[in-house]
Amino acid sequence: MTCSPNGPTGPGDPGRPGEPPYADRVFRSSSALGGGVLVLLLAAWVGGDALVRGEGRTPWAAVAGLLFAVPLVVAFTLRPAVYANDDRLRIRNPFRTITLPWGTVEGVRAGYSSEVFAGGRKYQLWAVPVSLRQRKRVARQQARQASDDPYGRTSATADVTDARTRRAPADQAVDDLREQAERCGSRPGAQGEPVVRWAYEIIVPCAVGAVALAVLFATG
Repeated sequence: MTCSPNGPTGPGDPGRPGEPPYADRVFRSSSALGGGVLVLLLAAWVGGDALVRGEGRTPWAAVAGLLFAVPLVVAFTLRPAVYANDDRLRIRNPFRTITLPWGTVEGVRAGYSSEVFAGGRKYQLWAVPVSLRQRKRVARQQARQASDDPYGRTSATADVTDARTRRAPADQAVDDLREQAERCGSRPGAQGEPVVRWAYEIIVPCAVGAVALAVLFATG
């Protein structure tokens, strides 16, 4: 995705005449999505069985437990995502959504976690988890290639791999975001202040479920 110097090219914005609008690039963890779906199916099976076959206070406990657990599972598995377009970076973490115009982004890095710095604050990218195992695997592959061809020579039948594929997925995603921040930070549409919104659609039902469980246990 490239940046147009003549006005925004985000979703719904035509940008320069004859130039197609650019949709958001989305970064998500496929393993988290798969794990979240499995956990939700398990919760639906166990909770549904308790609702149908449970006696006494069991159905009420099942409802309260589902009300508490399901939002948490969604928050930490299905909800995290990072959206990037020409004007801004939108980070959807478990309990907050942070919108950062590129002009406010001071840096993006991946240490033991993926982080972005903006407005003097640090925000974690939950949707771009860092895997030390993947980093070690990539390092071993690079070391093996270097030992097989110490002088950098490549035969005609060798499998030539682009340098971009020799990075762990999280490191590559951070590199892409850092490059886009440098490229788009001076755009007129990329200026503004960071905006943080709490995910009350997750927090409220989870809190209600926790209170209901506490009341049931206290009165049981």
